[in-house]
Amino acid sequence: MIFTAAGTQDGRAVVRRLCEAGYDVTASVVSSYGEQLLEAQSAAGGHLTVHDTPLDADEMAAYFRTHGVRVFVDATHPYAVNVSRNAMAACAAADVPYIRYERDLSDISYEKVHLVHSYEEAAETAAGLGRHIFLTTGSRNLARFVHAAAEFDCVLTARVLPTAEVVILCTELGLTPAQIIAMQGPFSRALNRAMYEKYEADVIVTKNSGTVGGTDAKFQAAEDLGLPVVVIDRPVLSYPHLAHTAEEVLTFVADIYDRK
Repeated sequence: MIFTAAGTQDGRAVVRRLCEAGYDVTASVVSSYGEQLLEAQSAAGGHLTVHDTPLDADEMAAYFRTHGVRVFVDATHPYAVNVSRNAMAACAAADVPYIRYERDLSDISYEKVHLVHSYEEAAETAAGLGRHIFLTTGSRNLARFVHAAAEFDCVLTARVLPTAEVVILCTELGLTPAQIIAMQGPFSRALNRAMYEKYEADVIVTKNSGTVGGTDAKFQAAEDLGLPVVVIDRPVLSYPHLAHTAEEVLTFVADIYDRK
């Protein structure tokens, strides 16, 4: 059985490809919405099981041993470094081969890009570049930007997933309905530009989530309007095996199965 951490659009596509190839796959997600999306990707062939309970490194290793996991495919979001670290530790403890599927980076050669290395730095940098901050990094670190906006007298607009939990979090942090855009991306260049204009954005905050994550379109729309973009740099980890395509993942998995 293959255990896959699949919390992204391309991660779900990898799960589908593994199932179509006839493998039994357990796919891990961290939200009910992610589970719905993943189940919609199920395909004829291998059997898909969805696991929706968070696991630390020890729990993960125990799960691998108990369920006969033969390969771990890490297809989490490029910024989910804690999950990747736990997975690598669990794989080492349980002697399970690990491969990281990682999407390509977007080109950030736009001259008004400000590259930072933390959410705290991003919040402070954005506050120094304009009063109206348009945030596209999701809800997980929203509190940092809300507090920075209050400290520097900025207006924050947060574009987040349209789930009840996320909208509740936004309101609990003090955002008004006028500051919340609850929509599922990725978005086109034209739609990004329209949103930037409607909310009078002075600066955009994003992560380098690649073309699949809609980063290219965000940059293009910002460049159209001459807006600065604060980019939180992608964390760099040392992976034992790295793939950039689903085909590379399938080749790795097939080799493991052929050897056992």
